[in-house]
Amino acid sequence: MSRQLLVELSFSNLCKSVFICGCFLFLICAAAPVFAQHGGKAEPGRIEFKRGATSTTVSDVIRGDEEAEFVLAAKKGQRLTIKITSVPVKSSTFQLLGEDNDTLGLEHDANFDISIVLPKTGDYFINVKRPTEARGTSRYKLTITVR
Repeated sequence: MSRQLLVELSFSNLCKSVFICGCFLFLICAAAPVFAQHGGKAEPGRIEFKRGATSTTVSDVIRGDEEAEFVLAAKKGQRLTIKITSVPVKSSTFQLLGEDNDTLGLEHDANFDISIVLPKTGDYFINVKRPTEARGTSRYKLTITVR
């Protein structure tokens, strides 16, 4: 083989290698945000009532250690009533938090219903989860009333 042919083959292989490495690097950079979002936290679902209604019901499924999050705007002095039912029975609980993440005196692992007068105007957060982190599924129905 001539020296010029060897140089052309080496240059051709170098170009292919650079192209393949560039494609690989591009794929890694493009996929990074997707992998980063997997562990991210979604925005809570906003609870809104139909015009003239004081109550609404949300139904969904949670699996394993998943958590469903909702936010509700309410005023000081209003009575908030929350009731959760689930299948299997008592396989979902909720936690009610104020804007400053105050728990309002409620423990997460035993809440199936509550009725309280709200201490201040603002957003209240409702987190629904299973009382265990073991594998399994829970279908829940969360009924929220504000008067």
